[in-house]
Amino acid sequence: MAQNVSKKDYGGNGRSKYVPYVTKKGHGGSIAILIMGIILAVIFGASTAYSGMKAGLTVAAGIPGSIIGSGLVSLFAKKKGILGKNILQGMSSGGEAIASGMIYVLPAIVLIGGHVNFFTGVMVGALAVMFAIGSASLVQNYLIVEEHGRLAYPESMAITEALVASESGGDSLKFLGVGFGIGGLITLFTSQVFGWVNSMITFTGNSFYRWKMSTEVNPMLAGIGFVVGLEVAMTMFAGSILSNFAVVPLVSYFAQMAGSGAHVWNNAALSISQMSVDDVAGSYVKYIGAGMMLCGGIIGAVKLIPVIWTSIKKVLNARNSTTEDKNAFGLIALLASVIAIFIAGFIISGSVVVALLGGILTLVLSLLFVIVSARLAGTIGCSNEPVSGMTIASLVIMTLAFVLMGWTTKNYTEILLLFGVFIVTTVSVGGGYMQTQKVNYMIGGSNKEMMKYYMIAGFVGVLTVIGTTVLLEPQLRITGSNPPFGLPQANLIATLTSGIMSGDLPWIMIIVGIVMALVFWMLDLPIMTVALGFYLPISTTSIILVGALLKLLINKTTKDKELRDKRVQSGVSLSSGLIAGGSIIGLVGIIFHVTGLLGNSAPSGFLASNAMGLILLAAMAGAIIIPLYMIKKSENQGKAEERE
Repeated sequence: MAQNVSKKDYGGNGRSKYVPYVTKKGHGGSIAILIMGIILAVIFGASTAYSGMKAGLTVAAGIPGSIIGSGLVSLFAKKKGILGKNILQGMSSGGEAIASGMIYVLPAIVLIGGHVNFFTGVMVGALAVMFAIGSASLVQNYLIVEEHGRLAYPESMAITEALVASESGGDSLKFLGVGFGIGGLITLFTSQVFGWVNSMITFTGNSFYRWKMSTEVNPMLAGIGFVVGLEVAMTMFAGSILSNFAVVPLVSYFAQMAGSGAHVWNNAALSISQMSVDDVAGSYVKYIGAGMMLCGGIIGAVKLIPVIWTSIKKVLNARNSTTEDKNAFGLIALLASVIAIFIAGFIISGSVVVALLGGILTLVLSLLFVIVSARLAGTIGCSNEPVSGMTIASLVIMTLAFVLMGWTTKNYTEILLLFGVFIVTTVSVGGGYMQTQKVNYMIGGSNKEMMKYYMIAGFVGVLTVIGTTVLLEPQLRITGSNPPFGLPQANLIATLTSGIMSGDLPWIMIIVGIVMALVFWMLDLPIMTVALGFYLPISTTSIILVGALLKLLINKTTKDKELRDKRVQSGVSLSSGLIAGGSIIGLVGIIFHVTGLLGNSAPSGFLASNAMGLILLAAMAGAIIIPLYMIKKSENQGKAEERE
């Protein structure tokens, strides 16, 4: 049994032969594990759905699930050890992944005046889970095994570190604890929980050159930046620079020339000439990002067609095999869901034509973006995947097809959104499943066992999220200046589909995004990584870059190779703690806020200033760096060098 996770396994080092933590084959599942996993899937599914609809915020459950699961296994299933803990983190992620997808589209049905049918929703969601897992399994070996040592899988590695630390203790556990404390404490003080100090540093230019630069002091994102490294973080930040310092000022410049009678396309109460930087980004520039992701997703998926075909052939050739790598279960789930989606489409619409066209488009788009989502799990982790962006791109195509067929009534819009629920669920589950299976690979668990337990958790999550939405439907319909649920993503989806149906949509922005993506492809740039930075707030990408720069600082200022490796390895463990502490305390804070147990409060005076944010940023950077610089050469290492 390995005692830690090698630095070589964190990506960017080329291929490396990996020996899993558990070298003796075993199973982590049992009745006790299944019951605990279902409970965690319900908790994370319901809390994520509620908080996401309330404030548009979700927190990936893999890391909190691994921490909570470790405690539960120690109490109720100690014999299952790390393999049991591994199953529980997977089931936690399975329940949460459903909510992190469905809440973007499902409430939009209510917003357009429709009704969420429990049984229809469960049918669509269950088929989406089967399709996502089956599709992701086609490229699983390639993305997890063949690309091992190349793709970073930042959150997977953080989860792995948390699981290993719970077993082995030592320095890994110590630095994980330090990171957890730093991440939890900073999150506790900021708006996610108590709101005592400002964590957002923002500077804007409102003259003829209008721009915005902001950084959120978020320890979880800084930890992700440390893990993914400078190349990925810098590429994402480049996309944000292009958006905030080139495209936004350009659109703003022309917007200021518009007369008072010209209004924003999706807000008749706001004239174009009065748009703020945020209005420009939200109403126009964001759709350029959607176009970029649409084009990047298609190009990326086309590149993987040979891999998909090879994977299918390997599965078919392995039909008589008895090895662990046999993927018959995933293939059966995929084929069953493909057939069933057409049946479900007919049940929903009552039309063979709608079922065929909607089903074909849904399956093609879902397959493309499941693959994209699965790969993004290996580069930036599931927490920062642009699920809503990929959903927007898919619904643009779907809605356009409906308009061309003349299906523009409210009834057809509801049918369209149900197909959208399928797509967004597959995208979210695809990334979450791949992230979970990477952890499973690192730990040495059974691929087939994890697939089954994750699918069960997904079904539980579907029941939970659909049930929660149905119960809250009367409140979701309430509008006004202070509605009980903000539904930011669902409002965007409802506006988007209604706009296309009525012909009122900024198509020029989407086309510009597609053209820009094609230029990036011609220049051999990573389209999706740039598009991700373009689409996400610069406050997110900038703090990820800060984390990567801290790692670079360690690398450049530590001359001794062995000491440098030791500090970086400990930094990864500390970063895993940052992610764990930030996500767990953030999740608890969101639950407290949306349930009314903790009132909303905001800092005032100096505590609300940019200066306070800069002080907090410096304190966080120092808290991360200082413990790593305190690591010195061991005495044995020094003596060995002297003898040489």
